[in-house]
Amino acid sequence: MSQVQHIDEESFPQIISTGTVLVDFFAEWCGPCRMLTPILEQLAQEFKGTITIAKVDVDQAQSIAVQYDVTSIPTMILFKDGEIKSRVVGLKDLQSLKEMIQSSQT
Repeated sequence: MSQVQHIDEESFPQIISTGTVLVDFFAEWCGPCRMLTPILEQLAQEFKGTITIAKVDVDQAQSIAVQYDVTSIPTMILFKDGEIKSRVVGLKDLQSLKEMIQSSQT
């Protein structure tokens, strides 16, 4: 079973409001987004219980994409208690995502 939560416009504010949450803005038709999925699954396993990994389909949740100025996908935004801590655009490897998460924990 997937450790990555799929969230929508309704659940998004509640999910990001507490704790550390890495949100992947993606689309089903996006090749790099599909390549990112197993990396996110691995991250979710490694950080299980400490952070939440979530995905938002920009085609289904366009208002969130507009609100957070997501113009390219994949875009990953790291939230801590509802505040943006970090943001990366494009396909990233496991190590660079781990470093992004760890640097926000301090």
